[in-house]
Amino acid sequence: MINDVYNARILALAAEIPRLGRLAAPQASARAHSRLCGSTVTIDLVMDGDTVTDFAHEVRACALGQASSSLMARHVVGATADELRAVREAMWKMLRENGPPPAGNWDDLKVLEPVRDYKARHASTMLTFDAVVDAIGQIEAARGRATDAAE
Repeated sequence: MINDVYNARILALAAEIPRLGRLAAPQASARAHSRLCGSTVTIDLVMDGDTVTDFAHEVRACALGQASSSLMARHVVGATADELRAVREAMWKMLRENGPPPAGNWDDLKVLEPVRDYKARHASTMLTFDAVVDAIGQIEAARGRATDAAE
C-alpha cells in the first residue's frame, strides 16, 4: 500500500535534510537524475584517503529521494569508499532482489524497504547512492592520474 511508502518516518526525514548546499572546494561533484519522475540529486564530496571527510548536496526530489538523501547525509562523513559501495549495492538488492536492508551504521535505511513494491520509485530512492559512488570514482580516478603523472 502506498501509505507504507510515504509513512511518517520517511516524511520526517524528507522534511529535515542535513548538509544542504554545496561545498566551496569539493574534490568531486556528481549529479544523478531520474528521467521517470524528474528528481535530481547533486552531491559534493571530499575524502582523506579512503574516508569521506565532507559532504553537501542539493536535493530536488520527491519525498523518497529526499528521505534517502537525508539518511545519506547523516551517515556519509566517516564512511569509507568500500562501505559506501556496499551500501549502494545492498540498497539495490533490497529494492530489486528482495534482499535485506543495509546493516550496521546504515540500518535505518530499512525505513525504505516498502519502496521495493513500487518499481517506479526505485530510481528516485537510489539517486543519492548513485551520485556518491560516482563521486568516489571520480576522486579515485583523479588520484590515479596524479600518481601516473608523478611517475
